[in-house]
Amino acid sequence: MRYLPTGGQMKNADRYTIEELKVPSLTLMERAAGACVDFIKEKEFDQSHICVVCGSGNNGGDGFAIARIFAESGVRVTVIMAGSKEHLTEEALYQKELFEKTRGRICDDFIEDEYSIIIDAVFGVGLCREISGRYDYILSRMNEASSIKVAVDIPSGVSAETGAVLGTAFKADYTVTFQTGKIGLFLYPGREYAGEIKEVDIGISQEPFKVDEETACAPKEAEYVRMLPVRRADSNKGTYGKVLIIAGSRGMSGAAYLNGLGAYRMGAGLVRIYTSEENREILQGQLPEAVITAYELFDERELLRLLEWADVVCIGSGIGTTEKAWKLVRTTLENVTVPCVIDADGLNLLGEHKKYISKLKGKEIIITPHIKEFSRLTGKTVEKIKACRVKELGEFTEKTGITCILKDAVTLIRTGCKRTCVNLSGSAAMAKAGSGDVLAGITAGLLAQGLACYEAAILGTYLHGRAGEYAAEEKGIYSILARDIAENIGEVVKTWTKQLK
Repeated sequence: MRYLPTGGQMKNADRYTIEELKVPSLTLMERAAGACVDFIKEKEFDQSHICVVCGSGNNGGDGFAIARIFAESGVRVTVIMAGSKEHLTEEALYQKELFEKTRGRICDDFIEDEYSIIIDAVFGVGLCREISGRYDYILSRMNEASSIKVAVDIPSGVSAETGAVLGTAFKADYTVTFQTGKIGLFLYPGREYAGEIKEVDIGISQEPFKVDEETACAPKEAEYVRMLPVRRADSNKGTYGKVLIIAGSRGMSGAAYLNGLGAYRMGAGLVRIYTSEENREILQGQLPEAVITAYELFDERELLRLLEWADVVCIGSGIGTTEKAWKLVRTTLENVTVPCVIDADGLNLLGEHKKYISKLKGKEIIITPHIKEFSRLTGKTVEKIKACRVKELGEFTEKTGITCILKDAVTLIRTGCKRTCVNLSGSAAMAKAGSGDVLAGITAGLLAQGLACYEAAILGTYLHGRAGEYAAEEKGIYSILARDIAENIGEVVKTWTKQLK
């Protein structure tokens, strides 16, 4: 498991390593500095004149150690002291004194800007206040330089917890982060400031992350591969589940089609689409493998019969927000006894009738909101959610018991009190209409094959992103369509099944 801690969780791991495992703080600092130097040398950057900008904390200590190692190897090094000399930590002061013995230069400001590399060691993962004054000035000067820019552990000014920019932040080309990436490096806008991320093992124990269920995670691909449902030789379509898709109002047949295509491509045994009568002929031509059942008026008896038939339900894509659509959603939510995915208009309707959210507790429910839809569900502003999305998602899922796929440039998945999972697959190429409909279908297809809600949500989101990456390689980042994502699910799974043999 790959853990993505906050700054506070990382400090707990540091403390555990130092106090319980008896690894000296200076030993960890030397390892961190050595890893940064090795990274820069491996990249074969121009090392004609390196500038290391140091703060007063242990991140600054890392910086002084980096500067000393380069200076001892004959590289021309200038250190700019951004922090206060009077407030240096014990380790930072020690490293500063070692650097001074190399006769390296320490300045209080930029004397020149012709540095080949600028290394940011101003603030570490503990920063939680807005940057202003002298620090603001120095970071701005660093960003203006044309040098290669490398951040130590995290770009100064980026929140390790939320990815927010705290007033001003260093815009790195590369970030060398210690032990594991902090979650703020992967959440926007922090992700844009981190550049290429290099994780280096310096011997910090991950045991505290295993114990603390609030530490976010990002499974490695091998773990996703192991989540795939087994396809048995002695099986039939009934083995892999019956998916009922309630989607598509007049003129919105595409949403139902993409739901169904996603479910089938993911391996569901049988898909039935319950849709507006106007979509019947279109869908029969687009997806002849699906059973099409259509309605003109709301028919509660027919809907209940279909719910009884289904092993999994997927509702909401393109159904609209009319009174008839709400009757479909309300009746489904009141009577569904199998796992259910709620998407798109289903979420918008649920946001209008929030009292029904509490009635979902105890049911197997996955919701797939983007930030705006999540705002409607929670009654909180988009700005507040973006500012602390991990916290807001955790509070919502713990309160409701619902599994939530919170879609964004970096999607988060959580259920109840389980860990927040950060999805790192996908790209901007997938920002197209219908992409979410495919995700809902994929997730329903995995549920139909027996995966639990949390696992189906995690695996479905990752597969969706990887399929989008495959599609972008083929079509280019501008030109993929939602159906290209669905069509590439098989390509991803094909490479995975080879690993299982």
